[in-house]
Amino acid sequence: MSDDAPDSLIPYDDVVQEALRAVVCRVLSDVAVHGLPGEHHFYITFKTRAPGVAIPTHLMERFPDEMTIVLQHKYWDLKVEEDHFEVGLSFSQVPAHLYVPYSALTAFVDPAVDFALQFQVDGDDGPEPHDAAENDEPVYEAEDGSNVVTVDFGRKK
Repeated sequence: MSDDAPDSLIPYDDVVQEALRAVVCRVLSDVAVHGLPGEHHFYITFKTRAPGVAIPTHLMERFPDEMTIVLQHKYWDLKVEEDHFEVGLSFSQVPAHLYVPYSALTAFVDPAVDFALQFQVDGDDGPEPHDAAENDEPVYEAEDGSNVVTVDFGRKK
């Protein structure tokens, strides 16, 4: 008998990742209609070179792998679709339009309520260090990770 878990023919890790990304879609959809309630605000981290991501060239040069944006006071034209969101943000007083598929997300944090989701991106071995996008507020660093949900079923590569 072996201690190794058998390979699953059901892609549980993919199903769970898809469900967690649907949480982001639902939350952003509500915010697009009603605005941010109370003190809620979001730090959204995504892979800048993931398929479907569209950001201005100057941001791609500054953040060649990953960037974190803040949705709080200074954003506009938030559009939420089933597979992506779009938003306008200002970077050093220069407006920019971002198109981000949910499949590119690596993290979603609402520091107002200490809530965080972390995602796996295909071919991703974990986040690389990067500067904050500085479009609004400094990047929030979770102190204790009490509400962080991380799912990694040890996918065989």
